[in-house]
Amino acid sequence: MGILAQVLKFLPMLLMAFLTLGTYWMVQMNEPNLDTEKQKRHVPDYIMDGIVVTTLGPAGNTKFRVVGQKLTHYEDDASSEIDWPIARRFHETKPAITVKSDKGFLDGDMTVLDLVGNASLTRPAQAATATQAGSARLFMSSSKFTVLMNDDIVKTNHPVNLEQGQSIMTSQEGAVFDNVHQKLTMIGQVKGRIESESKGNTP
Repeated sequence: MGILAQVLKFLPMLLMAFLTLGTYWMVQMNEPNLDTEKQKRHVPDYIMDGIVVTTLGPAGNTKFRVVGQKLTHYEDDASSEIDWPIARRFHETKPAITVKSDKGFLDGDMTVLDLVGNASLTRPAQAATATQAGSARLFMSSSKFTVLMNDDIVKTNHPVNLEQGQSIMTSQEGAVFDNVHQKLTMIGQVKGRIESESKGNTP
């Protein structure tokens, strides 16, 4: 009976100890890991002024060159925010196209560039060759463009305006410019006028 009495005497203390340990364990399990949460925060890890970002083709030649006034890089996803970006796509057999905007957002893989605010695309006039007809300067503008850098495509699902020579067209649903095939597709209902260069040059 003496041993049992001693055990019963300390039983409340043992129960309190187990209860305290259980409460501490539950708190630790439910408390967020501060280090993990800090790693997941989308905060800049460095900022650079007057930047030039270049992507290369398989042969080592310059494919895309992006310049901007300021680049803000984020560690969590390796993405970058660019102020006043101007991107130029170089091609051996096609004229270089230039896209620009107020803000640019480049993904961590450097494959997708979102251009936001006063976005525009310009392709210079092309002179006629023995195998290809010439074309007038092309200018396309919208509030946002997405540049698929690997696919050589510029697209938007926002209202877009197009000017080429004397032709003017608009669409409220966007457009897709395929630089590989030099093909522009206006999406949805398209309004405007299409005029031949000869007509546009007639007094």
